[in-house]
Amino acid sequence: MSSSDGNLHVALLPSSGTGHLLPYLRLAASLIHHQWSLTLITTHPIVSSAESQLISTFLSAFPQITQKKFHTIPLDPVAANITDPFQLQWETIRQSAHLLSPLISSSSPPLSFIITDVTLMSSVISVTAKLCLPNYILFTSSARMLSLFSCFPSIPSSIPKESLPPILLDSNSSFTKNFSDDSGSLKHFNGVLINSFEELEKEPLEMLASGNLTKGLPPVFPLGPFLPLEVERISLFAPLKWLENQEESSVVYVSFGSRTAMSKEQIRELGYGLVLSGRKFLWVVKSKVVDKEEEEGLDEILGHRLMKKIENNGLVVKEWVDQWQILSQKAVGGFISHCGWNSVVEAAWHGIPVLGWPQQGDQMINAEVIEAGGWGLCMKSWGWGSNHLVKGVEIGDKIKDLMGNQRMKMECARISEVAKQRSKAGEGCENMLKTLFQSLKKS
Repeated sequence: MSSSDGNLHVALLPSSGTGHLLPYLRLAASLIHHQWSLTLITTHPIVSSAESQLISTFLSAFPQITQKKFHTIPLDPVAANITDPFQLQWETIRQSAHLLSPLISSSSPPLSFIITDVTLMSSVISVTAKLCLPNYILFTSSARMLSLFSCFPSIPSSIPKESLPPILLDSNSSFTKNFSDDSGSLKHFNGVLINSFEELEKEPLEMLASGNLTKGLPPVFPLGPFLPLEVERISLFAPLKWLENQEESSVVYVSFGSRTAMSKEQIRELGYGLVLSGRKFLWVVKSKVVDKEEEEGLDEILGHRLMKKIENNGLVVKEWVDQWQILSQKAVGGFISHCGWNSVVEAAWHGIPVLGWPQQGDQMINAEVIEAGGWGLCMKSWGWGSNHLVKGVEIGDKIKDLMGNQRMKMECARISEVAKQRSKAGEGCENMLKTLFQSLKKS
């Protein structure tokens, strides 16, 4: 963008959860290159240790970014009837949104616009509207999910009802109410930023751009793929050393993101499935939703018998790993994933076939993007995480299918080449930022 754009001052308001925070930090790094002044609004208290560490290292690496701490009013989880700590944080921010007004107003120089997390839309738009501050959404999921979100409570014909997370089928849940309220507020925003690109989601993006899907839908700016930052890198000596000793494309990487916690019984069946597949594997085990609550060791979670079987077959870790670094290793030839959107985009960039096992939220719809593109499998029959127990024998068979599918590998190579070309040139994001700036000048 031209130097005349350098006087812009942008605030970023992420929500809780690493899957929401990482896209914000990666986008912020892109905006810094255009000499925009940035303010990062961080909500306190922070839910997880991983988020705290990311924010701390990011701000240390980019001292030119101003941090504003947003201290919320505590919310009783019992009264709110919310057990998920991340959803509780979303609701806490929503209930405290009125406190954002003085925080935003005190920014110097005055803000040009704000970028708000999708989970906070309906509560924040009233604040920014009173301040006459343009407001853009960072939609931290797929364009396919955005097509559902923009229509809700209606459902587009392109999305089967069974792909919706079960919680959205309960009209009385607070999550569904907030989802509907946020969808209804969409027309009041200036635009939607999304970590996607045409070759990854051609049909959904064309549908959104046509204006036929939802009346009053603001412009959608596909800025992806977002690339990781140096500050995200963490020491992975043991996993990387182990991967270096494995044959090319021989290892299955297994991770279900920062928020998914399986039952101990399902974790063990997954372990037996990995062993039965006959493939080497690198497995990130998570038994608690919040990392601060992880107390049990691997022996307790997996059991002594399974640990013995794993010894010669794979490497199991409990710590947060640098997923981008893992996927970049030549030994990795498959990825068992919950299909959080960041993971989908990262797998596409690296050209890794995905066995999608959706657990919650947008993950089934994201997995369908992989399936439609021909570079992965979407295991709809395995249900939504806790619905039923998937046996190790079936898991092992599907891993064999994934790792032996040559057509899928060819499609992975194609989407990877496109993603890397787009990232290398920087043209996709650059052109979209120019379009965004032009729309801002008109607003």
